[in-house]
Amino acid sequence: MKSIFDEVSIRCSEMITRRYSTSFSLGIKFLDKQHHKPVYAIYGFVRLADEIVDSFHDYNKEVLLDRFKRDTYLAIREKISLNPVLNAFQEVVNAYKIPLDLLESFLQSMEMDLADEQYNRSRYEQYILGSAESVGLMCLQVFVDGNPGAYEQLKGPAMKLGAAFQKVNFLRDIRADYYSLQRSYFPGLNPENFLDVDKKRIELEIESDFNAALSGIKALPASVRKGVYLAYYYYLDLFRKIKNASSSDLMSKRIRISNGRKIYLMLQSITTRRIG
Repeated sequence: MKSIFDEVSIRCSEMITRRYSTSFSLGIKFLDKQHHKPVYAIYGFVRLADEIVDSFHDYNKEVLLDRFKRDTYLAIREKISLNPVLNAFQEVVNAYKIPLDLLESFLQSMEMDLADEQYNRSRYEQYILGSAESVGLMCLQVFVDGNPGAYEQLKGPAMKLGAAFQKVNFLRDIRADYYSLQRSYFPGLNPENFLDVDKKRIELEIESDFNAALSGIKALPASVRKGVYLAYYYYLDLFRKIKNASSSDLMSKRIRISNGRKIYLMLQSITTRRIG
């Protein structure tokens, strides 16, 4: 029966989520159980695409990504895939009517990672739209159960939250992105001449995104609010740690939040009851 394969498929995406992201795994636990599988499916899909462009250096990434893209749309159309991650993802796309333009925007950003380039402001915003904001909107479509009115109301803050997360990742990974992947996302920035004044300018942009996102989190359905807030709370803590580091620190080491600290933040986010 296909139901067995569907269960195996979502387990694969769950395993990918747990293996690659402790923070998101913790956040998902704070969502109502009905939302666990759909979010695992979205993360598994996103992670697989990201791995193609970030990790598979000994293979033809263009060919792999093109095949992945074709297989994704085929899975959505036929409502099945022998790739368990795509099988789980297509079920969510079809069940929650996730707009395909979000999917296309995400895949375009993955294609952008195949080329070494210095990003200008337009390309930078386009990349963030696809790689982070569109993914956040996929999750929002699940969180509001496809309700168009609620989706439009929360769309703006959800995009700001995704942008904040992505920009924090960019700052944290600025050294690895430049020296290992030959990427520099921040427009007009040369990582070899990365100064504290550059870092401060980026931090002000991120702070604006975080502030704009919080009102949306507070307006989310109660079934998902605490889980999203936990992810927000974790990233805010990571951002504060990055702010306390110098630009030279970021170019010499990767700022991390320990698993023990993540557990502490999880407990603190419960006890402070800032969201409800």
